[in-house]
Amino acid sequence: MVNNKGSLAGRVAVVTGAGSGIGRATAVELGGAGASLVLAGRTEASLRETAALTDAQTRVVATDVSIAADARRLVDEAVASFGTVDVLVNIAGIEGPVAPLHEYPEEDFERVLAVNVKGTFLCMRAVVPLMLERGSGSIVNLSSVAGERGLQGTAAYIASKHAVLGLTRNAAAEVAGHGIRVNAICAGMVDTRMLRTLCAAYMPDDVDAMLAAVAASAPIARLAGPEEIARVVRFLASDDSSFVNGAAWAVDGGALGTMGGRWD
Repeated sequence: MVNNKGSLAGRVAVVTGAGSGIGRATAVELGGAGASLVLAGRTEASLRETAALTDAQTRVVATDVSIAADARRLVDEAVASFGTVDVLVNIAGIEGPVAPLHEYPEEDFERVLAVNVKGTFLCMRAVVPLMLERGSGSIVNLSSVAGERGLQGTAAYIASKHAVLGLTRNAAAEVAGHGIRVNAICAGMVDTRMLRTLCAAYMPDDVDAMLAAVAASAPIARLAGPEEIARVVRFLASDDSSFVNGAAWAVDGGALGTMGGRWD
């Protein structure tokens, strides 16, 4: 018997932030599930590296998601290449500097929100009319445990990930009656360039110790691999999650749902 669970055969998936980390892992995962891929990111070379990791049909589109014309062009090129968009995964994001709220640079605050929030909004705005016309679609937005908690020194990132959850819930309420589902993932501590950069900002003299402390913040007491987040993206993108809408899925080793890390 063929196991078709999580299959995306015949679907077209747009993945932003596909050049590295969770975005790259997601592209590989969705391609492995049968989707044709439109890979978006700032650097074409890194997108081509991602494309080389999958046997899926791919289209690479260098994109700044914070620019409306780029988001529109991304969807237009997806349609030109594959005829439609069935799945949109908004992963593109930046962390910004670590600084106290009263010293946080205004230009950095604006840039983080432009990419993480405005970029998510613009890509959804560009793809939703197409999905409405078809009467189907799945959108998955990457939020974070930072979308449910605060963390000193990261005002812009925290604000942006809270906002992503708000956009997700609003969109889910608007389009669910048209066959479109919109969900978010609250990712925990994932071993990516972004996490290592943040750990270096907090503890530049001993990044490994900071990483260990971060890993211990969840009962599972380890960092996630990007592919562990990608597998949940695939579930939410597929028909296996057909009754999941407006949800914020914590994929965090138990960090949000418990009193803290392990005590043993």
